[in-house]
Amino acid sequence: MSEFFDTLEHQSESARERMLFGGLPTAVAHALKAEGWKRHLGDIDPREVHSRGALAKLPVLRKSDLPRLQKEHPPFGGFNVTPPGKAKRLMMSPGPIFEPEGHAADFGQAARALFAAGFRKGDVVHNTFGYHFTPGAFILESAAHALGCAVIAAGGGNTEGQLDAIEHFKPSGYIGTPDYLKILLDNAQKAGRDASSIKRGLVSGAALPASLRKELGDRGVNVLQCYAVAETGVIAYESAAKEGMIVNENIIVEIVKPGTGDPVPNGDVGEIVVTSFNPDYPMVRLATGDMSAVLAGASPCGRTNTRIKGWMGRADQTAKVKGMFVRPDQIAEIAKRFPQLGRLRLAVTRNGEQDAMTLHAESSRDDGLSQSLAETLQSVTKLRGDVKLVAPGSLPNDGKVIADERPVG
Repeated sequence: MSEFFDTLEHQSESARERMLFGGLPTAVAHALKAEGWKRHLGDIDPREVHSRGALAKLPVLRKSDLPRLQKEHPPFGGFNVTPPGKAKRLMMSPGPIFEPEGHAADFGQAARALFAAGFRKGDVVHNTFGYHFTPGAFILESAAHALGCAVIAAGGGNTEGQLDAIEHFKPSGYIGTPDYLKILLDNAQKAGRDASSIKRGLVSGAALPASLRKELGDRGVNVLQCYAVAETGVIAYESAAKEGMIVNENIIVEIVKPGTGDPVPNGDVGEIVVTSFNPDYPMVRLATGDMSAVLAGASPCGRTNTRIKGWMGRADQTAKVKGMFVRPDQIAEIAKRFPQLGRLRLAVTRNGEQDAMTLHAESSRDDGLSQSLAETLQSVTKLRGDVKLVAPGSLPNDGKVIADERPVG
């Protein structure tokens, strides 16, 4: 039996780039059938969007803006190509953000993540993601069906009923959050119930610390995780190697400087931006608000696509200082005006019961730079702040450009 879901997983990098960017102009042209994408992308020629450099010139669509855009242009902000009445399901995530599901099999491209986690045709799978409004359960259920698995539509809650189903159907796989899997196993142990049939899990939606992964493994469940958002489905997933997350095939992932759409060098932490080829609800440079970084090299498992480190925090670092908002894109604007600088970080603190700002900037020399930076900081943010020049490479590579260090409470 093959250890790969399909041949795409071990193709060369050059072949993958040709596949993705050879199809991107057609995908962008298809997206432009939707009024929302026409408004957002403006007067562009889709035929010119055929490389990473060309894609990086397009504006990002921030997920955080979707609630506002969907209110202005209901129900989906105009970003759907397929009309609502022709969708399979109409769903709602917290925000609220509304999403359509099309009729394609494995619409969230999660089947390869399940396969990498050991799920196979004929498995019985216990799915505890919520079936009420939100798309997570349906993304994973459609993937399990695409693999040929049967699904117990458990949803959340009713732990006793879930243990009844597990004892009766004896699922070999679990889908849901890692902490709820622990709850199920804990309750089964306390009540003398049999949940030992569960041998593998694909988890998402919550942190999976090494201690919890080990505990679940010691109890007989090998757990891998995936990273997904409602708009595009699975973006990256773990394999048995458990060394980073492998980017899904048929999507394009960029890591950009927070507050901008500018790609960062490989290895630097930045915001995850995703382009998907979903024919019903395409996404062109969706800025997820989540942070990660590219890992060097390919996975030891043999899958050749780019790896990312997984979730590394949120990109929206907006802080309110003296009653005014300071945003990451403002720090990015300062960086553009001073290209000779390395990393920048604005620290927000309290001084004498008042908000205070200090812009830390990597530079090997001053030559009046501190004064110019202070003036630019005030011009861009409309707030006064100090400037501290630090040695190149001394600021952390964590993607954080605004650090709110004020005490809580």
